[in-house]
Amino acid sequence: QVQLVESGGGLVQPGGSLRLSCAASGTIFRVYTMGWYRQAPGKQRELVATISSRGNTNYADSVKGRFTISRDNAKVTVYLQMNSLKPEDADLYNCDAKIQGGTGYALTNYWGQGTQVTVSS
Repeated sequence: QVQLVESGGGLVQPGGSLRLSCAASGTIFRVYTMGWYRQAPGKQRELVATISSRGNTNYADSVKGRFTISRDNAKVTVYLQMNSLKPEDADLYNCDAKIQGGTGYALTNYWGQGTQVTVSS
């Protein structure tokens, strides 16, 4: 079994910064694309950013220039550096990773439990 655990969320003032981390553990053979998603109450889950195994990145228009996604393959961890945070960034943030592992080394998308980001003065 593979598990993803997010951390780094919290309360910040508008204009502040946070760095989210998502670490994968368990039986892992290879990690492919990893990403971050967020969802506010009453809204659809939206893609924030993704990063491929080779470092290619994609961002939602709303976070371009403010957020940076990165990964540490040795630590099997993906990060989301969030700068210039706005109240509208407040959300539950979940990480996702396509991983070959677990029982039978199946290629599977895994999700973390999420970490809460609150932006308020």
